[in-house]
Amino acid sequence: MKRIKISGLALKNLRRKFVRTAVLLLLVAVVTGTLLGATIFISGMRNALKIGTYRLGADVLVVPEKNEAQAKAALLSGEPTSFFMDRSVYDSVKNIEGVKRASPQLFIKPASFTCCYNVEAFLVAFDPASDFTVTPWLQKNLKKPLIDNDVITGSSLPVLKGDSLPFFGTLFNVVGTMEPTGMKFFDQSVFMTMDAAYAMAANSKTKSMQPIDIDTSKISAVMVQVQENFTPDRVAIRIEHSVNGVKAIASDEVVSNVRRQLAGLLKGILGISALLWVISLLMMGFAFYMIVNERQRELGLLRAMGAKRAQIFALILNEAVLISVTGGLFGIAVGFSLLLAFKDIMIKSLKLPYLLPSGDILIELVFGAILFSIITGLLASLLPAASASRMEPYEAIRKGE
Repeated sequence: MKRIKISGLALKNLRRKFVRTAVLLLLVAVVTGTLLGATIFISGMRNALKIGTYRLGADVLVVPEKNEAQAKAALLSGEPTSFFMDRSVYDSVKNIEGVKRASPQLFIKPASFTCCYNVEAFLVAFDPASDFTVTPWLQKNLKKPLIDNDVITGSSLPVLKGDSLPFFGTLFNVVGTMEPTGMKFFDQSVFMTMDAAYAMAANSKTKSMQPIDIDTSKISAVMVQVQENFTPDRVAIRIEHSVNGVKAIASDEVVSNVRRQLAGLLKGILGISALLWVISLLMMGFAFYMIVNERQRELGLLRAMGAKRAQIFALILNEAVLISVTGGLFGIAVGFSLLLAFKDIMIKSLKLPYLLPSGDILIELVFGAILFSIITGLLASLLPAASASRMEPYEAIRKGE
């Protein structure tokens, strides 16, 4: 006599009631896909914030007081901008107590990006002699400083090493491309030396139809690294007190603002996910109660044929696991696809940094989502399975007729 396997019997039962099985699969898929997509999205923002803040390297950003909003927008969403202040600000800032290192930068918004007009490039010029944000990357990856019209580009710009880029009538040579950070300030920027930027501005008067007026007395910002025994907030206050007309933005302030936004977003997503989970749990539980009531005669016959209580219990749980795994995998595939499809739109509307988590983290999240879907199915079917296993064979057959 051929022995019947519990898993095979469970699969046949699910196929027999295809519509009901499909509805249960859809419930699991919606909850699993929503939770996974939300988790990956939030993880990506946190990932970008962590890597981008590390790459920035500065504890305090000093900018003209009237351009504070522009500077924050440039850091968080990479919006190209141009604003300037006198170089004397840098000379003052670097001598303030608590400042370990300071370095000036220039922010220049190009009229257009000749390669692709749908990409907004941001020109950032730094001082190689004092810089501590871009120079470490150069030392690690290029093993040499930028010279003349050499530039390095962010990962989101559609250019390759060896390409040439014209800005304001000057041709620049791409000598390297940075790895992704998720922050457009880095990923969509073109980095050059301040000498090259000043030369470009001077030459633009004769070489460009849209000249720019920037002389060597102008800078846009001062990047500040504070001493170990000082906090960025404290040094920022000292700078604003000592230098007129500037705003000192602590990196912690920018990060904490983003984290507050993420916290609010996370609460909303978790609230919706929890509501969906409770609804699906109740609906699945009700569906399994219906399944058990409809199949009383079948379950009674199985018991009469020698099936043990534990086997009846396992049969219902097997059906729940099959639904959970199949629905979970479908939900993961759809949820991940929708996230990739609408990621750019969401990032643009939220104006927050984003960097997709690494492959290892994604695999962990996927396994976590599958485990979550299995637990959901098991919880929903636990009481119906226990009820089915307690049925007496004769009573179950009589009620099922």
